[in-house]
Amino acid sequence: MKEKATSFDIAYQAGVSQSTVSRALRNSPLVNEETRQKIQAIAKELNYKVDKNASNLRSQHCDTIALLLFEDPTNDDSAINPFFLSMLGSITRACADKGYDLLVSFQQASNDWHADFEDSNKADGLILLGYGDYVDYKEKLVKLSEQGTHFVRWGAEVKDLPIVSIGCDNFRGGKEITEHVIKQGKKHFAFLGSASRHAPEFFDRYKGHCQALKDHNLTINENAQVNAFYTEEAGYDAAVKLIASGEKFDAICAASDLIAIGALRALKEHNYSIPEQVAVVGFDDIAIASFTFPPLTTVKQDTKLAGELLVSTLLESIDGKETSTTLISPELAIRKSCGC
Repeated sequence: MKEKATSFDIAYQAGVSQSTVSRALRNSPLVNEETRQKIQAIAKELNYKVDKNASNLRSQHCDTIALLLFEDPTNDDSAINPFFLSMLGSITRACADKGYDLLVSFQQASNDWHADFEDSNKADGLILLGYGDYVDYKEKLVKLSEQGTHFVRWGAEVKDLPIVSIGCDNFRGGKEITEHVIKQGKKHFAFLGSASRHAPEFFDRYKGHCQALKDHNLTINENAQVNAFYTEEAGYDAAVKLIASGEKFDAICAASDLIAIGALRALKEHNYSIPEQVAVVGFDDIAIASFTFPPLTTVKQDTKLAGELLVSTLLESIDGKETSTTLISPELAIRKSCGC
């Protein structure tokens, strides 16, 4: 007796994932028309019949959202960038307000297990939080999108992919914080942080920084841009490298508060007076920023609003509504580290 065809048989012939087959047979709008027709034609040819009971079970919401974090190097055991800790609290509250449970886990870069959360009914959708290397991360986003998983991410706008993001207007933030330091009379700027597509948030901040220098007819010294990723140690090492380079600088714009805090330590160890000799500013306004010495001038990202938008946008997607990327306006948190 010939074995009954399965959705995996259809997936194999169509060259797609099993979850895409399931969505196509449900006429989900998340599968494009050409792929849907192809899958349905193969299903008809194989005399495949949908198991209505199983289909109904899969279509039920579990009222749970999965929050997947990147693991970051930290000085404690949390492995969570402190900027995202405050956002985690906001997301938790927003989920509770909407009657949803929140399942928190770390992303695993080595496989695609995170793409199966929705289909295994563990969660109705995903929130992706953290940075990581975007060049590697992009492939994961493409796979999630192709599978039709409901998800929204925190980060820079992805212009070349149909992916919804909630993020800060990093270009504007980088421009405004640099303009503020220029007003303090500083003229020779260094930038600590990645300026490449591997870290689009940092890159946008650098572009805004450069635009401010151009607008005020100040020199953009590419030799004073030193790569650094996310941690205090990276900021410390970048500042030490800058000092050793012999480049002239009287201001440091750091791509994050953690990088700025590391730079503060390096400058003090090399007997620089802050902000008299060197102004230092960061980006994020993490909790510790107001307790550094001197307190750190930085760009504040509204983590409360961010959490609310991440949750509400994801729920709209789950409900089949049209969603779009949103950039949150930054604000300056003015303190003593830039001579204010």
